[in-house]
Amino acid sequence: MVSIGVFDGVHRGHAAIFARVRERAKELDGESVIVTFRPHPRLVLGKNSDDLKYLTTFEEKKNLISQHGIDHLIVINFTKEFAGLPPCTFVKDYLVDRAGLRHLVFGFDHHFGHKRRGNFENLKSCAALYGFTIEQMDPVVDGKSRISSSAIREALSAGDVRLACHLLSYPYSLRGKIIGGKQVGRAIGYPTANIEPDDEHKLVPADGVYAVKVIIGKQALRGMMNIGFRPTIDKHGKEKSIEVHIMDFEGDVYNHPIEIRFIERIREERKFESLEQLKTQLARDRERVLQII
Repeated sequence: MVSIGVFDGVHRGHAAIFARVRERAKELDGESVIVTFRPHPRLVLGKNSDDLKYLTTFEEKKNLISQHGIDHLIVINFTKEFAGLPPCTFVKDYLVDRAGLRHLVFGFDHHFGHKRRGNFENLKSCAALYGFTIEQMDPVVDGKSRISSSAIREALSAGDVRLACHLLSYPYSLRGKIIGGKQVGRAIGYPTANIEPDDEHKLVPADGVYAVKVIIGKQALRGMMNIGFRPTIDKHGKEKSIEVHIMDFEGDVYNHPIEIRFIERIREERKFESLEQLKTQLARDRERVLQII
């Protein structure tokens, strides 16, 4: 019992697919299998890859899928040669012959294969030819909107991390390492850790100030994050920064791995007339964070 896809974000819609795969595996006395790809197909095919922003890195996706009780995760090395396979050839060679496909659960809008010809209608003939059954899932909706990776990217790009986390069913996170900064935050009483994301294609939410959870080692701490160009401090505003003020924490954090879990956007980034005005606003922001978390 198999489903295939990129599964970016491993969101509530994907969870419904995984649940159906597990259900059919139990009914047919088989095993549940999820097939995905590495690297992301757009990185290989060069289709707007410079603009590619994904919700989960491969390791994040792998860990999230493992939480859904799937028996086997098959990762296919995505190459240009592989992308040129006709859909039915892929199904036979990779799913029927190697994974023992008996039933295929298909996402409601999924396409794959050469020229995206691998869709539900085209695969019906493959199913008849190679002796497996196939079903297509209905979209999972929240209110009037369907849950999709695109909808979550739109929410994050607008700074609506609460909505994104609701659609994902878990807090959206950003992983990286802490690097040296200009120490301006320390001088005004709000020392910050500057973060360099692990993956350049990982989506960073919209500029602004956020209430976040900060994970360092086994510690989960409250934090106040700023994403943007720090217009009050940096007059030229040419280089975007991702920095977090970690509350109730002291210690050397440079070059340490860090995970940021987004809770809520407090406000947009803006320029203040003086550092004193900025400090006053940061005090308000801190109180807001303490209320939220």
